[in-house]
This record gives sequence, C-alpha cells and structure tokens, in this order.
Amino acid sequence: MTQQAPPARPAFAPPRPWFSSARFLVLLVGLLIVYAYGWRVTKINLSELLIGTKFVRPFVVDLFRPDVASRGVERQEVQLGMSVDAAVAPEEMVPPPGGPQLLVPSRVTAVGAHLLVSGQGFRPNATGTLFWVNPIGNPQQVATFRTDAQGAFAATITVPEVFRGPESGPRGAQQRLLARVTWEAGPLRPSRTLLLVGEKIIETVFLALMGTTIAIVAAVPLSFLGAKNLTAKNPVGTTVYYLTRTFFNVMRSIEPLILAIVFTVWVGLGPFAGVLALALHSVAALGKLYSEQIESIEPGPIEAIAATGASALQVVRYAVVPQVIPPFIAFTIYRWDTNVRMSTVIGFVGGGGIGFILQQYINLLQYRQAATAVWAIALVVAALDYLSAVVRERVV
Repeated sequence: MTQQAPPARPAFAPPRPWFSSARFLVLLVGLLIVYAYGWRVTKINLSELLIGTKFVRPFVVDLFRPDVASRGVERQEVQLGMSVDAAVAPEEMVPPPGGPQLLVPSRVTAVGAHLLVSGQGFRPNATGTLFWVNPIGNPQQVATFRTDAQGAFAATITVPEVFRGPESGPRGAQQRLLARVTWEAGPLRPSRTLLLVGEKIIETVFLALMGTTIAIVAAVPLSFLGAKNLTAKNPVGTTVYYLTRTFFNVMRSIEPLILAIVFTVWVGLGPFAGVLALALHSVAALGKLYSEQIESIEPGPIEAIAATGASALQVVRYAVVPQVIPPFIAFTIYRWDTNVRMSTVIGFVGGGGIGFILQQYINLLQYRQAATAVWAIALVVAALDYLSAVVRERVV
C-alpha cells in the first residue's frame, strides 16, 4: 500500500513585530509630542552650555585651590593730604620718621586730572594699592603698583569724582591719598575661611542630628497609630489610622526648604529654624517608614501573645517591638544622613549651617572660600554615608 502524505498544515502568517503595530506607532507619536512640548516649556538650549563656560570657569578653577591655609598679613600704609580746590590748602599729614613716603608733583589738583604718584621706603618687590579717600573716610581704589628692589614705585592715577561729605566748603575739598602694601609673613596656618567652614560644618551635622532626634520622639508613637495591622480594628481605630497616614502624606509633600522659610519667618534666621524644618519633615518621613515596617512584621508572635490574654500594650511590647528595632535603627541612621544633605540647602534660606555662608561666598564671588565649603560638605557627606552604611549592615 502506498502511504498517503500527511495533510498539509494550514499556513499561518508570522506575527507582526511589536514595533510595527498601530498601537506602538500611536504611542511613539504621543511620546514625541510630549517631549517636544517639554523641550519647549523647559527652554532647553544646549548652546548656552558653551556660551556660559566663561562665567563658570573661575569657579571651576578655584574649586581645585580652596582657601585652607594662609600666612599672617603685614602691611605698610602712608597717607598724603590732597585738595581738589585751588583755594583750599591740603591737610598736613606728617609721615612717621623712617617710614615710607608718598610724593606727588602738586598736592592741589582737580577732579579728572592725571597725577603721577611715586613712593619710596616701601617693602621691596611687593604689591600695593593706591586709594583716594574722601573726607568721611570712604576709600576708592585708583591704581595698583609693584615696588622695585629698592622699595620704590611710580604710578599714574586719575583723580576721581568722590563724595565730599556733608560739608561742601573748604573741608569738603580736602581729600587724602593712601598707599597700602601688604604681604604674607610667618608660617602656614589654617585660614580663617577653613576655621569658619569647620565651625559651620559641625553646626550642620548637629543641626541634622537634633532635627532627627526630635523627629524620632514624635515619629515612633505616631508610627504605631499609622500601622493598619495594629490600629484599624474598629471604626475609631480606622479613623485614627487614616488621619495619621494623611498627616504623613501631607507633611512629606512639603519640601524642607519651604518649611525652613516658614520657620525662618517664625523664629528668625539661624540653625533653630533649620532644626524645626528638618524635624517636622522627618516626623512624616520616618513615621511612614516605621509604620510600613510594623505592617510587614510576622503576625505569628502577635497572635501567640494575644492568645495568652495579654493587653494591647503588652502585645506591642513583646511581639512588635523586638521585630522592628533593627529596621528602625537603620531607617533612623539613613534619615540622619539625608538630613545632613538637606541642611546644606536649608542654609540658603537662612536655616543655619554651612549652606548660609556658602551662599554668601558665591554671592560675593569669593570662589576660593566657596570651594572650601564645597569640599567640606563633600567630605562630611561621604564620611557619614560610609558610617551609616556600616551601621545599617551590622544592625540589619
């Protein structure tokens, strides 16, 4: 007998690739529209990265030469009485004997005139500055100079238009020319910037510590009220549970920076406002973490303790607390680490800590001092991050 060929299987068309489906194409077009609109709304302009390089370059350069050490500063100063009115004699100022001297062709001049100033007896090979001082003592820099090997210099200045003071008469016409030479002397020692930054970084660490500690005191009891497996067993408990969770969610949605502004208005500038801001935000953050940890504990010990006729407090004491202590410690240390980072930003709005002086350094374009603060923040945050990781690893 001849064998019959098996019936031919019906041919099925291969499935279309997922990226060629109409749904995918619609999704792709939708994403392109969303990102195109987002690009426009956020005003992304990559060319600004190149254009703004010249503005950020000084800060980047100074970032690698922070102000951490300095020598003592010594100075030489001498003043010379001047007048900007031909009818008014300049003030007589006798230089100290054996000290530096200033020389000008004429001590009576006029605003806008070019004046050749020379000096002698200064420190050799030093840099100095010439100031024009008005009658009320406000100096205005008019030139810089460098002395030669004999301590002499020569510089040409333009007499500036300065405020003559409340008296527009003869006394208002009397001005002064001040020459100042400064130089570093003595051994290297920690700079004033480093000492101030060290003081403020310690304040920042303790600002975060106090805020976290206050938060723990409030978050621990609230976390038990916000745990569904312990509280939501009757209508009253369910209401308490939802109110507690609502408080956690609302307070977590408010950034610590906003809270710092509120408390700065309330209690004034300083670290106390920062402590309150971090504490209030940390209550909500820790309370949520604690309560979720309580909800994830093993129910067996709770049922066993409750079966013995123990009260609710005894159940919490002997069945819940032993299970949650290690994760509570880990969450707390992690929160302290986070608060140290937050306290830096809080300082920008007057909440104390190193962020406050960092903002001042940046506003005054003192980039070397700002670099010192930035490196201090980086080192402390890295150290605390390592410490918290080690503690969490050993505890948990």
